[in-house]
Amino acid sequence: MKKTQLISAAAVAVMALGVTAVSAGTLQDVQARGELRCIVSTGLPGFAYTDAAGVYQGFDADFCRATAAAVLGDASKVKYIPATGKTRFTLLNSGEGDVLWRNTTWTFARDVDVKTTFVGVNYYDGQGFMVPKSLGVKSAKDLDGATVCIQTGTTTELNLADFFRVNKIKYEPVPIETSDEARTNYLAGRCDVYTTDASGLAASRATFPTPKDHLILPEIISKEPLGPVVRHGDDQWSDVVRWVLNMTLAAEELGVTKANVAELAKGTNNPEINRMLGTEGDLGAMLGLNKDWGVAIITAVGNYGEIFESHIGSNTPIGLERGLNALWTNGGLQYSPPFR
Repeated sequence: MKKTQLISAAAVAVMALGVTAVSAGTLQDVQARGELRCIVSTGLPGFAYTDAAGVYQGFDADFCRATAAAVLGDASKVKYIPATGKTRFTLLNSGEGDVLWRNTTWTFARDVDVKTTFVGVNYYDGQGFMVPKSLGVKSAKDLDGATVCIQTGTTTELNLADFFRVNKIKYEPVPIETSDEARTNYLAGRCDVYTTDASGLAASRATFPTPKDHLILPEIISKEPLGPVVRHGDDQWSDVVRWVLNMTLAAEELGVTKANVAELAKGTNNPEINRMLGTEGDLGAMLGLNKDWGVAIITAVGNYGEIFESHIGSNTPIGLERGLNALWTNGGLQYSPPFR
């Protein structure tokens, strides 16, 4: 009997080891697969959308590429998984995606109750309102009785209810699922107002036939820290995604760009740059990555400022100023912990 018990215990132990062996962490899964499964928006100009050739482009899409470059050494090894506000967390927690780079606000309930881990903020945003100029409205407080296009399953839906309640005015929600649906309904006049993150409003307006006919009202009614999300319980993968974002921020602060990274990777007088680019120390190995993971990121997509200006900056159709997303050295909130 005792022998049987011992055998059973050993079998359980072996099974446990076997489970551990096949349940590799996300980093190992991605490396074994040779492809990063990156959850993105169903289509938001400037952030994640498909171009005429069907290739995903944008600010968030570039962070998918940066992650693939760090983990696989090849920024093109990304499978983009489009998700709505309702489906994004299900896709992540079911394992159908490895990471979510998709205009997602870091909140208490999502962090704690939805069992996800936010590993940084790649865009500080806030909820705003857009109306046709012909409506003659100058303030969100003048919207009593308005119909409002609102994306379900988002924080904007809850913020909207709070704003109208606090200001004792009424509205009629027009539920929509995606950004494309919002644009269609708004332009067709099925709602008086479109509300979402201010960056999303600017992105949508840039695609309108006559953008100047539409006004983004001055009120910003919420804090919307948008950032990458991974599943709970995989600290190594959390570290990888967190430091991919930090690499882009530190590179901008230290002047490492797409144009000079190859030269700087030969060695500099700045020890932090050397550690980031793998010419000193073993930061890559600590993450389970190659020593030149930082070089791969910056070569593929550039530093944070370069990514921002390429897709949503003041010289793009989206036309966003850096604002809160400037580096801390320029009065903004973007900041990377030290690479040491």
